Amino acid sequence: MTAAADTTTPGPTPVLDEQICFALYNASRAVTARYRDLLTPLGLTYPQYLVLLVLWQGGPTTVSELGQQLQLESGTLSPLLKRLEAHGLLTRTRSVADERTVDVALTDAGAALREQAAGFADQICGATGLELTDLQALRADIAALAASVRADTAAAVVAATVTTPALADQPR
Repeated sequence: MTAAADTTTPGPTPVLDEQICFALYNASRAVTARYRDLLTPLGLTYPQYLVLLVLWQGGPTTVSELGQQLQLESGTLSPLLKRLEAHGLLTRTRSVADERTVDVALTDAGAALREQAAGFADQICGATGLELTDLQALRADIAALAASVRADTAAAVVAATVTTPALADQPR
């Protein structure tokens, strides 16, 4: 038995400037570069700044909760936290209640950086050239887009798991 010939023709070649992924990537790189200009004098990277933002906003937390808020895997988050701890900006300690849990808290030096970074949001907002209400709407739209793509990805993973037989079920 032979497979039927594929008679479908490929669609048009995608145009880079028409891809939403490229527009988001390009905007992200531009905003991150602007943040780099602001953060370098503080000795921080953008991901380190995000960790500090979470701690400034919510206070002490766990590594697990921090990873969830930042959408980061522990393999990415742990080295970030290690560097921030080495710079004296936060502490990591094993929880007394459950030693599998690592608590993260700001040091006085980490808390003091909040004041130095206080104007960054206004500077980034100004750099966008957008009015505050437009920027807030854009942020909400991007958050909704990310949530939708994550949900679609999760559904695709579940569908693939359901339709793909387990290795144990494979003939040997």
